Amino acid sequence: MDANETNDKMLSRGTLELFRGAWLQDPAVDFTSPEISLVHPESFWLKAAEGIDWDVAPHRALDSSGAPFYRWFPDGRLNVCFNALDRHVEAGRGEQPALVYDSPVTDIRRTYTYGAAEERGGGLRRSLAGLGVGHGDRVVIYMPMVPEAVVAMLACARIGAVHSVVFGGFAARELALRIDDAAPKVVVSASCGIKGKRVIAYKPLLDRAIELAVHKPDKSVILQRPQERAELGPDDLDWADAVAAATPADCLPVAATDPLYILYTSGTTAKPKGVVRYCGGYAVALQWSMGAVYDVGPGETMFTGSDVGWVVGHSYIVYAPLLAGATSVLYEGKPVGTPDAGQFWRVAAEYRVKTMFTAPTAFRAIRKEDPKGTLTADHDLSGLRHLFLAGERLDPETYHWASALLGIPVIDHWWQTETGWPSSPTRSASRPLPSNPALPPARSRAGTSVSSALRASPCPRASTARSW
Repeated sequence: MDANETNDKMLSRGTLELFRGAWLQDPAVDFTSPEISLVHPESFWLKAAEGIDWDVAPHRALDSSGAPFYRWFPDGRLNVCFNALDRHVEAGRGEQPALVYDSPVTDIRRTYTYGAAEERGGGLRRSLAGLGVGHGDRVVIYMPMVPEAVVAMLACARIGAVHSVVFGGFAARELALRIDDAAPKVVVSASCGIKGKRVIAYKPLLDRAIELAVHKPDKSVILQRPQERAELGPDDLDWADAVAAATPADCLPVAATDPLYILYTSGTTAKPKGVVRYCGGYAVALQWSMGAVYDVGPGETMFTGSDVGWVVGHSYIVYAPLLAGATSVLYEGKPVGTPDAGQFWRVAAEYRVKTMFTAPTAFRAIRKEDPKGTLTADHDLSGLRHLFLAGERLDPETYHWASALLGIPVIDHWWQTETGWPSSPTRSASRPLPSNPALPPARSRAGTSVSSALRASPCPRASTARSW
C-alpha cells in the first residue's frame, strides 16, 4: 500500500472530497488542520512556518532528495534567539514576563521580562564571541536549573553557535564523554548545584571531566553561586567578569538547516548518542505545537517540571514557550521534599499556570506523599486547564488519581530525545478526548489520529537526520 492509499484509508470520504481538486485554492480550507498535513504536508508546514520571523522566508518545506536524510525549509534563514526574544520586544511586549525563576531550594523567586531577558543575554553572547566562539562552534553547558542556563542556550543561538547542554551533576566520566564527542570551544558551568538540602560542587566534576577528556576546551566560564564558590584556574573565567568585559555581538541569521544544539541520549544503551537538532524545523514545530497541542498562547503561562538538561526542558521550558510569546516557569526544586508535596500546586496557583507538563514519576511521588491530594486545597488551581505527562509509562492508577483530583484533561503523550517534541499527543486545544494509558492515542472527530500532523513533521523526520 502506498502513502496515498494509506492516507485515503485514514481520512473520511467527505474529508477527501474536500481536499481533492481545487482545495488548494479554497479560502475555506484550514491549512492548520492536522488532516491537511496528511494530504499536502508541504502546504501545511509552509503555512505553519508563517508563525516564525524569517530573514529569508522559505519557499520549500521539505527537501527529500537525500532521503532518508531530510532537510526542512532548506532555502530559509532565521535566528532562533531573535524569534524567542527580540521579536516580542519589537512587537511591544517587552514588559511581559518571559521567564519566572522559582527556586524553593534557595528561596529565590524572580521574574524576567522579554526585554530584560534580551538584555541579560547580551553580555554572555558578547563574551562568547570575544572568546572566539562563532558560527558552528560548540559550547557545552553544564549548569543547574538557574536562569543563566537559559541565557547561555539563547546566547549560543544568537551567534550561530551550537550548544550542548549536559544534565547538571552528571559524573565526570559522563561529562568527559560528551566533551570529547562535541569538541566544544568553551564550557559554561556553575560553581554548584543544589539537590534538596545538599549542595553539589560542580567545578571539581568539571575539572575532572576535562582531565579525563582527550579534547580540551579553550576556556570555561563559571557562574559563582553564593551557596558555594569555586576556585578558578588559569583557563577559567568568572561569569560576572566575562560579561562585564564583553564587546558587542549582533544576532546572526543562519540557514534553517544549520544545527541549533546537540543533545545526548542518556547512554543506557552503550555510548551516548548526540542528536543534532536543526534550527528551522525545530522552531516551526515548537511554535505550532504550543497552540495546537498545549493550548498555550502569548501571555499565558506554561510550567514544565523537568530540567534543561533533558529534551523536555530544551523544548518546553526554553524554546517553545518563548517562541510562542508565552511565560515559562523555571523551577529549581523537586515535586516533593522542597519542602513538601504541594509545591507544584503552589507554582500553578502563584503564576496562573494554564498548562502543566511533567513526568509520571513526579505525580507518583506527589501521590505517595499526599494520597488524598489535600494540599491542593491550599491553592487556587482554577487557571490550570491541562496536565501533560510524558517520559515513561503513565500507569492507570496515577492517571485516574490525577484526573479525579484536578478535574481537567490528563494527557499522556509519547516522545523522546530523538523526536524533540511529542509524537502521539491529543490536541488539548480542540476538545481532547479522555486519555487512557491502556488505550492507543485518541482519534479526532474527523476520524484521523490527532498525531497525524506529526507523522510528516519537521522534527521527527529531519531534525535527527544524523548523530553528531
